[in-house]
Amino acid sequence: MPSIRPATLIAALPQPVVMIDNEGLVIHANPAAIELFGRKMGVSNIRAHLRQPAVAAMLERVFGGQSDGSAPFVTATASQEIVWRVDARRIDRAHILLSMQDVSDIESAEAQRRDFVANVSHELRSPLTVLAGFIETLRGPAGDDPAARAEFLGIMAEQSARMTGLVKDLLSLARVEAVERIRPRDPVAIDRVIAGTLAALRPQIESRGLELHCDIPPDLPEIPGDADQLAQVFHNLIENGVNYGGGGRLEVSAEKLPSYPGIAGPVLRVCVRDYGDGIDPEHVPRLTERFYRVDKARSRDAGGTGLGLAIVKHILVRHRGRLVVRSRVGEGACFSVILPCH
Repeated sequence: MPSIRPATLIAALPQPVVMIDNEGLVIHANPAAIELFGRKMGVSNIRAHLRQPAVAAMLERVFGGQSDGSAPFVTATASQEIVWRVDARRIDRAHILLSMQDVSDIESAEAQRRDFVANVSHELRSPLTVLAGFIETLRGPAGDDPAARAEFLGIMAEQSARMTGLVKDLLSLARVEAVERIRPRDPVAIDRVIAGTLAALRPQIESRGLELHCDIPPDLPEIPGDADQLAQVFHNLIENGVNYGGGGRLEVSAEKLPSYPGIAGPVLRVCVRDYGDGIDPEHVPRLTERFYRVDKARSRDAGGTGLGLAIVKHILVRHRGRLVVRSRVGEGACFSVILPCH
C-alpha cells in the first residue's frame, strides 16, 4: 500500500494546520491556514503570524522541549471576531504540528453562562438582603411595634414574591429551551388563546384605567403550536403593555397575511400596541436578552424579572415564528408576533 505524504494529509484537513520545525520555520501549511494568514505563510516563520502573547509564550515552551501546548488566538475582520484554540503537538524531535479550531461559539456560550449566573445571583441577592435586614430588625425592638411590624412584613412579602417570580421565570425558560428544537404540531386556535389571556389580565387592565381595543377576527385559522406556550407569549406581551405602556389605551389585533419575509406560506400576525412612553430604538435589538431592562428601577417596581421577552423569543423560535418590535420615544410601542400557519 503506497504511503501518504504528510503534506497531503495536512491539506485534506478542514481546519488550519501547519507543520513547523524547531526554529519555527513553516514546512507545510494547508489551504485553510494559507487562506487565514496569506500565501506568505508557506515561506515564513510561524512567529510572524502568531504574535499574540499567550500563543507566542506557548510556542516558546514547545520549542524549549515541552511535548504539547494550547493557547487562544484571536483574529478579527470588519464584521466579526473569531476566537481560535491553537494546539501544538510535537510529532518527532524535528517537527511540531499546529492545528487551529474555531471556538468562538464555545467562548460565546461560556460568556453567556457567566453573565447569566452573575445576573441571577444579583437578582436574588437584592431581595435576600432586604429580607435579612428586616428579619434582623423585627428581632429587635421593632418586633413590639405593630405599625412597624405590619409595614416590614408587607415589604418582606413583596420581596418574597419577587424571588418567587424570578424562580418561576427561570424554570419556564429552562423548560422552553429544553424543547426548543422540537416544533409543536397540535392545532391551536389563537383567538381562544388571546381571549383567555385577556380574561386573566382584565383586573390589571381595569386597575390601570386602560381602554382596551380588541380586533380579533372570528375566522382565524388554527395553527400548529403549543397552546400553553403561546398563552405565555401573549400574557407576557399584554402584561408588559399594561405595566409599561400607559397612555390610557391598549390595542390587541390579529390578522392573517398571505406571506411574510423569511417564512414559507401564510402567517398570523398578532399585534399588542400601547401608547406609553415608547422605547428608544437603540434598546430594541437587546429587548429579548435575559435580564436586559430599559428602565431597571421601573421594571423592578412593576414586578418584572427581566426574563419575560427572553421567554417570548425562545417560544417563538420553537414555533418558527418572529417577534417584531417597533417603537419611538413618546409614541408607544407595538410588539408583533408572526406565526406560520403551516
